[in-house]
Amino acid sequence: MGSKLIVIEGLDGSGKGTQSEILYTTLIERGYKVKKITFPDYDSPTSSLVKMYLGGELGDSPDDVNAYAASAFYAVDRVASFIKSWKKDYDECDYIIADRYVTSNIIYQMTKVEKAERDEYIQWCEDFEYNRLKVPKPDVVIYLDMPPEVSQKLMSNRYNGDESKKDIHEKNMNFLLACRESALYAQNKLNWIHLSCASGDTPKSIEEISGQILDILNLNQ
Repeated sequence: MGSKLIVIEGLDGSGKGTQSEILYTTLIERGYKVKKITFPDYDSPTSSLVKMYLGGELGDSPDDVNAYAASAFYAVDRVASFIKSWKKDYDECDYIIADRYVTSNIIYQMTKVEKAERDEYIQWCEDFEYNRLKVPKPDVVIYLDMPPEVSQKLMSNRYNGDESKKDIHEKNMNFLLACRESALYAQNKLNWIHLSCASGDTPKSIEEISGQILDILNLNQ
């Protein structure tokens, strides 16, 4: 039957990693069998093309690599991870928690296609990964909506003000604003669950967001 696959999605600096870890720990403490996965899988050689792309080796701008090529970089990393690292877990666990997934391609790479071609790109992306590469389709996608203006401040704090540590996505504010627009389009199109992570310019607390995630999943006790 397979696990319930829960995807925690959002832009850079939205708190995906933190919230994925909290959800994983909470479910483990409650006695569930859980596997947490993160993409890209930077510990694997299959992420080499992703690292080249994000590191600017293929161009200084995200637009230097078209949506379909960049999507393929991430997809190859993902299917290799599934086959090598968590296919058995998917069959045996209660939950798989994903920090990013196929959904990240839809958010980030869809910005590179014309608006009239968005639906065609989404259809291609889902068919490529779920039907042809055979990675599991998520049961729930929770989109953590942190305004890029707020997430930029959080990322600067993460990198101690060293802007050179940001990848070509993180340092490009116009690209991130376009990604948020893509994310909001996709959430309506694909029935993702929207979770607002800020009140104006003030981010919500980690505890408040994690509690809301448990509420969404009907796991709050």
